[in-house]
Amino acid sequence: MAIELKRVDEFAVVTFNRPDALNALSFSLIRDLGAKLDEVAASDARGLLLIGAGEKAFCAGADIKELRDRPLLDQKRGAELGQQTFAKLDRLPMPSVAVINGYAFGGGLEVALACTFRIAARTAKMGLPEIKLGLIPGYGGTQRLPRVVGPARALEMILTGKTIAAEEAERIGLVSRLIDGDALQAGIAFAREFSGYSLPVLSLAREAILRGLDTTLDDGLRIEADLSTLSFQTKDAEEGMAAFAEKRKPKFEDR
Repeated sequence: MAIELKRVDEFAVVTFNRPDALNALSFSLIRDLGAKLDEVAASDARGLLLIGAGEKAFCAGADIKELRDRPLLDQKRGAELGQQTFAKLDRLPMPSVAVINGYAFGGGLEVALACTFRIAARTAKMGLPEIKLGLIPGYGGTQRLPRVVGPARALEMILTGKTIAAEEAERIGLVSRLIDGDALQAGIAFAREFSGYSLPVLSLAREAILRGLDTTLDDGLRIEADLSTLSFQTKDAEEGMAAFAEKRKPKFEDR
Protein backbone atom coordinates (compact mmCIF):
# COMPACT_ATOMS: atom_id res chain seq x y z
CA MET A 1 0.00 0.00 0.00
CA ALA A 2 1.38 3.40 -0.99
CA ILE A 3 -0.66 5.06 1.79
CA GLU A 4 -0.20 3.17 5.04
CA LEU A 5 -2.22 3.61 8.22
CA LYS A 6 -1.06 2.18 11.52
CA ARG A 7 -1.52 2.79 15.22
CA VAL A 8 1.35 3.82 17.48
CA ASP A 9 0.15 4.03 21.08
CA GLU A 10 -2.67 6.59 21.16
CA PHE A 11 -1.87 8.01 17.72
CA ALA A 12 -2.85 7.17 14.16
CA VAL A 13 0.09 7.38 11.75
CA VAL A 14 -0.35 7.82 8.00
CA THR A 15 2.75 7.18 5.91
CA PHE A 16 3.24 8.21 2.30
CA ASN A 17 5.07 5.11 1.11
CA ARG A 18 6.45 5.65 -2.39
CA PRO A 19 10.08 6.41 -1.54
CA ASP A 20 11.22 5.49 -5.06
CA ALA A 21 9.01 8.36 -6.35
CA LEU A 22 9.78 10.68 -3.43
CA ASN A 23 6.31 9.83 -2.07
CA ALA A 24 4.57 11.70 -4.90
CA LEU A 25 0.78 11.78 -4.84
CA SER A 26 -1.10 10.15 -7.71
CA PHE A 27 -4.87 10.56 -7.96
CA SER A 28 -5.36 6.99 -6.72
CA LEU A 29 -3.17 7.77 -3.70
CA ILE A 30 -5.22 10.88 -2.94
CA ARG A 31 -8.37 8.75 -2.96
CA ASP A 32 -6.66 6.21 -0.71
CA LEU A 33 -5.58 9.02 1.62
CA GLY A 34 -9.19 10.17 1.84
CA ALA A 35 -10.32 6.68 2.82
CA LYS A 36 -7.58 6.45 5.46
CA LEU A 37 -8.60 9.83 6.90
CA ASP A 38 -12.18 8.56 7.18
CA GLU A 39 -10.86 5.59 9.18
CA VAL A 40 -8.92 7.90 11.47
CA ALA A 41 -11.98 10.11 12.02
CA ALA A 42 -13.99 7.08 13.15
CA SER A 43 -11.25 5.82 15.49
CA ASP A 44 -10.39 6.62 19.10
CA ALA A 45 -6.96 8.01 18.19
CA ARG A 46 -5.96 11.13 20.10
CA GLY A 47 -3.94 12.59 17.26
CA LEU A 48 -2.85 11.96 13.68
CA LEU A 49 0.72 12.05 12.40
CA LEU A 50 1.54 12.22 8.68
CA ILE A 51 5.06 11.30 7.57
CA GLY A 52 6.92 10.18 4.45
CA ALA A 53 8.71 6.86 4.00
CA GLY A 54 12.46 6.93 3.51
CA GLU A 55 14.95 9.64 4.33
CA LYS A 56 14.51 12.03 1.38
CA ALA A 57 10.92 13.14 1.17
CA PHE A 58 7.77 13.85 3.13
CA CYS A 59 5.86 14.17 -0.15
CA ALA A 60 7.31 15.68 -3.30
CA GLY A 61 3.92 16.70 -4.68
CA ALA A 62 1.66 15.54 -7.47
CA ASP A 63 2.65 12.87 -9.96
CA ILE A 64 3.36 15.14 -12.94
CA LYS A 65 2.94 12.32 -15.47
CA GLU A 66 -0.76 12.15 -14.55
CA LEU A 67 -1.33 15.86 -15.11
CA ARG A 68 -0.48 16.02 -18.80
CA ASP A 69 -2.90 15.77 -21.74
CA ARG A 70 -6.06 15.65 -19.66
CA PRO A 71 -9.37 17.30 -20.60
CA LEU A 72 -10.15 20.58 -18.87
CA LEU A 73 -13.01 19.09 -16.85
CA ASP A 74 -10.74 16.30 -15.60
CA GLN A 75 -8.18 18.89 -14.48
CA LYS A 76 -10.85 20.69 -12.48
CA ARG A 77 -12.10 17.45 -10.95
CA GLY A 78 -8.53 16.55 -10.01
CA ALA A 79 -8.10 19.86 -8.16
CA GLU A 80 -11.43 19.37 -6.39
CA LEU A 81 -10.44 15.83 -5.37
CA GLY A 82 -7.25 17.10 -3.74
CA GLN A 83 -9.03 19.98 -2.04
CA GLN A 84 -11.85 17.83 -0.73
CA THR A 85 -9.45 15.16 0.53
CA PHE A 86 -7.13 17.56 2.30
CA ALA A 87 -10.11 19.40 3.82
CA LYS A 88 -10.92 16.22 5.74
CA LEU A 89 -7.93 17.10 7.95
CA ASP A 90 -9.79 20.25 9.07
CA ARG A 91 -12.77 18.16 10.13
CA LEU A 92 -10.97 15.45 12.09
CA PRO A 93 -12.05 15.25 15.74
CA MET A 94 -8.37 15.20 16.75
CA PRO A 95 -5.44 17.50 15.87
CA SER A 96 -3.04 16.44 13.11
CA VAL A 97 0.72 16.89 12.77
CA ALA A 98 2.65 16.87 9.50
CA VAL A 99 6.11 15.51 10.30
CA ILE A 100 8.06 16.97 7.38
CA ASN A 101 11.05 14.66 7.25
CA GLY A 102 12.34 15.71 3.82
CA TYR A 103 11.11 17.37 0.63
CA ALA A 104 7.59 18.86 0.82
CA PHE A 105 6.77 20.40 -2.54
CA GLY A 106 3.52 21.23 -4.29
CA GLY A 107 0.76 18.91 -3.15
CA GLY A 108 3.05 17.61 -0.42
CA LEU A 109 3.28 21.04 1.18
CA GLU A 110 -0.43 21.58 0.58
CA VAL A 111 -1.38 18.48 2.57
CA ALA A 112 0.98 19.64 5.34
CA LEU A 113 -0.70 23.07 5.31
CA ALA A 114 -4.05 21.37 5.91
CA CYS A 115 -2.73 19.81 9.13
CA THR A 116 -3.16 21.45 12.51
CA PHE A 117 0.61 21.57 13.05
CA ARG A 118 3.77 21.22 10.97
CA ILE A 119 7.16 20.25 12.36
CA ALA A 120 10.24 19.67 10.24
CA ALA A 121 13.61 17.97 10.22
CA ARG A 122 16.47 20.44 9.89
CA THR A 123 17.28 19.00 6.45
CA ALA A 124 13.72 19.49 5.11
CA LYS A 125 13.03 21.64 2.06
CA MET A 126 9.64 23.15 1.21
CA GLY A 127 7.98 25.07 -1.58
CA LEU A 128 5.12 25.51 -4.03
CA PRO A 129 6.98 25.33 -7.36
CA GLU A 130 3.95 25.07 -9.67
CA ILE A 131 4.73 28.44 -11.30
CA LYS A 132 7.85 26.86 -12.82
CA LEU A 133 5.57 24.46 -14.72
CA GLY A 134 3.29 27.22 -15.95
CA LEU A 135 0.73 26.34 -13.28
CA ILE A 136 -0.53 27.52 -9.89
CA PRO A 137 -1.22 25.43 -6.78
CA GLY A 138 -4.56 23.63 -6.96
CA TYR A 139 -4.91 21.68 -3.71
CA GLY A 140 -5.36 24.64 -1.38
CA GLY A 141 -1.92 26.24 -1.43
CA THR A 142 -3.06 29.69 -2.58
CA GLN A 143 -5.60 29.79 0.27
CA ARG A 144 -3.89 28.10 3.20
CA LEU A 145 -0.36 29.44 2.80
CA PRO A 146 -1.38 33.13 3.19
CA ARG A 147 -3.36 32.20 6.30
CA VAL A 148 -0.25 30.59 7.79
CA VAL A 149 2.60 32.93 6.79
CA GLY A 150 0.76 36.07 5.66
CA PRO A 151 -0.01 37.30 2.13
CA ALA A 152 3.37 38.94 1.42
CA ARG A 153 5.42 35.83 2.12
CA ALA A 154 2.85 33.61 0.41
CA LEU A 155 2.98 35.77 -2.72
CA GLU A 156 6.76 35.56 -2.74
CA MET A 157 6.80 31.77 -2.34
CA ILE A 158 4.07 31.12 -4.92
CA LEU A 159 5.07 33.70 -7.56
CA THR A 160 8.76 32.77 -7.47
CA GLY A 161 8.36 29.05 -6.79
CA LYS A 162 11.27 29.36 -4.39
CA THR A 163 12.43 26.52 -2.18
CA ILE A 164 12.93 27.36 1.48
CA ALA A 165 14.97 25.51 4.06
CA ALA A 166 13.61 24.33 7.39
CA GLU A 167 15.21 27.19 9.32
CA GLU A 168 13.45 29.79 7.19
CA ALA A 169 10.20 27.84 7.39
CA GLU A 170 10.38 28.05 11.17
CA ARG A 171 11.28 31.75 11.08
CA ILE A 172 8.23 32.67 8.99
CA GLY A 173 5.87 30.41 10.94
CA LEU A 174 5.36 27.78 8.25
CA VAL A 175 6.49 25.13 10.73
CA SER A 176 6.12 25.21 14.51
CA ARG A 177 9.32 23.45 15.42
CA LEU A 178 12.52 21.91 14.05
CA ILE A 179 13.28 18.35 15.11
CA ASP A 180 16.35 16.15 15.41
CA GLY A 181 16.78 12.39 15.43
CA ASP A 182 14.03 9.93 14.62
CA ALA A 183 11.29 11.97 12.93
CA LEU A 184 8.35 9.78 13.95
CA GLN A 185 9.40 9.67 17.58
CA ALA A 186 9.87 13.44 17.53
CA GLY A 187 6.37 13.77 16.07
CA ILE A 188 4.91 11.56 18.79
CA ALA A 189 6.69 13.59 21.48
CA PHE A 190 5.26 16.79 19.97
CA ALA A 191 1.74 15.32 19.77
CA ARG A 192 1.87 14.27 23.42
CA GLU A 193 1.98 17.96 24.32
CA PHE A 194 -1.73 18.17 23.44
CA SER A 195 -3.02 14.58 23.37
CA GLY A 196 -3.73 14.43 27.12
CA TYR A 197 -6.32 17.21 26.95
CA SER A 198 -10.04 16.92 26.20
CA LEU A 199 -10.61 16.21 22.50
CA PRO A 200 -13.96 18.07 22.38
CA VAL A 201 -12.38 21.13 23.93
CA LEU A 202 -9.35 20.94 21.61
CA SER A 203 -11.82 20.84 18.74
CA LEU A 204 -13.65 23.92 20.02
CA ALA A 205 -10.37 25.81 20.27
CA ARG A 206 -9.42 24.85 16.70
CA GLU A 207 -12.86 25.87 15.47
CA ALA A 208 -12.65 29.27 17.16
CA ILE A 209 -9.28 29.99 15.54
CA LEU A 210 -10.14 28.76 12.04
CA ARG A 211 -13.58 30.39 11.88
CA GLY A 212 -12.14 33.62 13.21
CA LEU A 213 -9.60 33.80 10.39
CA ASP A 214 -12.40 34.22 7.87
CA THR A 215 -14.23 37.09 9.51
CA THR A 216 -13.79 40.43 11.28
CA LEU A 217 -12.32 40.74 14.76
CA ASP A 218 -15.72 41.65 16.23
CA ASP A 219 -17.37 38.62 14.65
CA GLY A 220 -14.43 36.46 15.69
CA LEU A 221 -14.83 37.56 19.28
CA ARG A 222 -18.49 36.60 19.15
CA ILE A 223 -17.50 33.17 17.83
CA GLU A 224 -15.00 32.85 20.67
CA ALA A 225 -17.61 33.84 23.28
CA ASP A 226 -20.07 31.28 21.96
CA LEU A 227 -17.56 28.44 21.80
CA SER A 228 -15.98 29.37 25.13
CA THR A 229 -19.42 29.23 26.73
CA LEU A 230 -20.00 25.87 25.08
CA SER A 231 -16.74 24.53 26.52
CA PHE A 232 -18.07 25.23 30.03
CA GLN A 233 -20.88 22.75 29.36
CA THR A 234 -18.52 19.78 29.01
CA LYS A 235 -17.85 17.32 31.80
CA ASP A 236 -14.16 17.82 31.10
CA ALA A 237 -14.44 21.49 32.05
CA GLU A 238 -15.95 20.49 35.39
CA GLU A 239 -13.14 17.99 35.90
CA GLY A 240 -10.43 20.45 34.87
CA MET A 241 -11.59 23.17 37.26
CA ALA A 242 -12.11 20.69 40.09
CA ALA A 243 -8.64 19.26 39.59
CA PHE A 244 -7.16 22.76 39.67
CA ALA A 245 -8.94 23.56 42.94
CA GLU A 246 -7.89 20.23 44.44
CA LYS A 247 -4.28 20.57 43.20
CA ARG A 248 -4.30 17.31 41.24
CA LYS A 249 -3.93 16.23 37.64
CA PRO A 250 -7.25 16.19 35.76
CA LYS A 251 -8.64 12.99 34.23
CA PHE A 252 -10.36 14.05 31.05
CA GLU A 253 -12.91 11.70 29.48
CA ASP A 254 -13.67 13.52 26.22
CA ARG A 255 -17.20 14.48 27.17
